[in-house]
Amino acid sequence: MKLDLRAALQREILTGDGAMGTYLYQMGFPVGISYEELNLLRPETVADVHRRYFEAGARLIETNTFSANREKLSKYGLESDVEAINRAGVELARKAVGDNAYVVGAIGSIRAGKRKNVRTADVEESLREQISILLDSPVDGLLLETFYDLEELQLALRIIRSMSDLPVICQFANEGTGSTQDGVPLQEAFLRLQDDGADVIGFNCRVGPNGILRSMEKLIPLAGVPFSAFPNAGLPDYVDGQYTYAATPQYFAESALRFADLGARIIGGCCGTTPEHIAAVAKALQGYVPAAPGKAAPARSVRVLEPAPAKPAPPAGKPSLLEIVKQRKTVIVELDPPRDLDIEKFMQGSKALQDAHVDAITMADNSLAVTRMSNLALGYLVQDKLGARPLIHIACRDRNMIGTQSHLMGLHALGIDHVLAVTGDPAKFGDLPGSSSVYDLTSFEIIRMIKQLNEGIAFSGKPLKQKANFVVGAAFNPNVKHLDKAVQRLERKIEAGADYIMTQPVYDAKLIEQIYEATKHLNIPIFIGIAPLASGGNAEYLHNEVPGIRLSDDVRARMSGLKGPEGRAMGVEIAKELLDAAMPYFNGIYLMTPFLAYEMCVDLTKYVWEKSNRHDFHLYPLSK
Repeated sequence: MKLDLRAALQREILTGDGAMGTYLYQMGFPVGISYEELNLLRPETVADVHRRYFEAGARLIETNTFSANREKLSKYGLESDVEAINRAGVELARKAVGDNAYVVGAIGSIRAGKRKNVRTADVEESLREQISILLDSPVDGLLLETFYDLEELQLALRIIRSMSDLPVICQFANEGTGSTQDGVPLQEAFLRLQDDGADVIGFNCRVGPNGILRSMEKLIPLAGVPFSAFPNAGLPDYVDGQYTYAATPQYFAESALRFADLGARIIGGCCGTTPEHIAAVAKALQGYVPAAPGKAAPARSVRVLEPAPAKPAPPAGKPSLLEIVKQRKTVIVELDPPRDLDIEKFMQGSKALQDAHVDAITMADNSLAVTRMSNLALGYLVQDKLGARPLIHIACRDRNMIGTQSHLMGLHALGIDHVLAVTGDPAKFGDLPGSSSVYDLTSFEIIRMIKQLNEGIAFSGKPLKQKANFVVGAAFNPNVKHLDKAVQRLERKIEAGADYIMTQPVYDAKLIEQIYEATKHLNIPIFIGIAPLASGGNAEYLHNEVPGIRLSDDVRARMSGLKGPEGRAMGVEIAKELLDAAMPYFNGIYLMTPFLAYEMCVDLTKYVWEKSNRHDFHLYPLSK
């Protein structure tokens, strides 16, 4: 009997399959090959992956043809195999599941990544060729996935509609923002695709469940438009030479119900998901009765910004953080640089933190590989206009040796002398996945480069006319199974020249004590990381999707279901308890601000001063 995908969407929620590429990677196939070519070289392996997802409960199976277009296959010299690869992809999926599941032909964006500037005529030619082959195969529909721009997605959809009336699923790659990458509001983009004949519209890839939920919540009711959701298993981490994903099957199951409540009719997984994730989703959705397609999310409130702070007169100098932390409790606060060109709230937060007498404002370097305003520029503004001390992170990912030394020389010229050396998350998992991850240097080597500059020697060995005066920190992740091994890595950073340590956020008082016991032999200060939680959703996102962060069961239970002022209040309360646990062991406190909610860190900074009976602010003026 011929399956009718459109009819199914009206009566039930379909469980989609999970990742193909990252699952093949977990099976031992390396990054950098054409996974689509495996349709020809290792057909039994591809068919087995389809079978595993079907047995896990998936009833919508994607063909292994995501990048099987002429433009992308040409990278591997496979442009003459477009037809063979696509036909084999459909055949393998169909043989694996028979008529017991819907098979959809997967088509990916051509302009994603490094092919952003491919001519429209070439994009259209490649899409038309692949679409024609898939439509001539026994598919139940087509899936257009991981598209960033509405223009390219509409082009693909219109080509399909000029050839066929088969069901079409259209999916954007989005990171919780309210628009597509080419600037079209999501609501408008969805309505345009509906007008062009899309049967299902949704999101996949780039982020985990939390990011896609944010995107779905930005949409008002769109009558007759079923949603789809195929999130990643959180953000990837690079551990022992392998990419790993943190989101558990149970977290995926809970997220699936939230997607269903928002109107999703197809729920599956993308990068990092496995048959275990899909089995959990299928089990969670058993017996779920869907509401009308396009169910709305709750309305979101908008906060009005206060006027920008006045510029203060620059105060007198003060000692380095290393000198201060030897004498008293010392607080540094991380404030995320903005992802757009508006710095008003960032500067408001910096001013409020300065008024709370924090010892430094620290700024990440495009953390999680998401593009943000230059922390060098903001560091200078914080120093020049507010009189606060900036502490700048420097990632290995974005600059080669030339760029890194040049960047450091610029910091020296601006008088910014406190820095933190970090590896940086891979670019392929950020908002510009076609960017190169440079990694000319490791974090160890950046530390050594900085120390050479302090000796007046360039990394090339050439003598310089001046000596720099950098105080360099190193990052430490204690949220690991084997703390002793993490400490051994930390010792190597100290040997390379690290002057102080900043840890990832810790959410367990017992772990804080364990960190102290494991590191008390070290002869440099440690700034213990504490990041107040903003909501229950924020807690689950950090625990399940962000590499290097683990929350205790008690913290997750206390944050569960909370949001808004109640969520922030509980987050501050938990953070104060963690400060109570940390302050007997550590003079250095490193607070991380969630979503620029700087009031939370102002409150926590004042709490540190109250607990440590600090009233000597006149001895430690705020500026450098």
